[in-house]
Amino acid sequence: MDKRTGVVTMGGNPMTLVGKEIRVGDKAPDFTGLKGDMSSFSLKDAGDKKKIISVVPSLDTGVCELQTIRFNEEAAELEDVAIITVSVDLPFAQKRFCSANGIDKVITVSDHRDLDFGLKYGFLMEEVRLLSRGIVVLDGENNVKYVEYVDQVGKHPDYDKALDAVRSI
Repeated sequence: MDKRTGVVTMGGNPMTLVGKEIRVGDKAPDFTGLKGDMSSFSLKDAGDKKKIISVVPSLDTGVCELQTIRFNEEAAELEDVAIITVSVDLPFAQKRFCSANGIDKVITVSDHRDLDFGLKYGFLMEEVRLLSRGIVVLDGENNVKYVEYVDQVGKHPDYDKALDAVRSI
């Protein structure tokens, strides 16, 4: 199991990221999680659309909330793009969050049960069993075109770079 210590901090404390670090040019691995209705989600379910995978520690925190709302708003301007938000929040909490915030263009996926996404994409913070913040952009064939592991969990990702990456595909 790959481990990278101190790559990201949470509250000033270094965290150990567990799993394979994803890089531009990699073929994105399939992963599974649960949607808000407890049905299974697989990356394959997004088909051959371009994809933005928005990774957040918990939807019930300020930056995560704003990140998810931002991508939900951006979705209206993007054609043939699936936006997938992944966290370890329980599916019920994700569903409640989406209902309360009018999130209707983003697919929320819970990685709580198996941590399949976190381990395959290298976003799992070992010390707290949460996902680190970041963004992965994939083309229609699931090739990685952009990836950002945000170095401080409390910081926003670079939305503009991610959006530019998906628009340039």
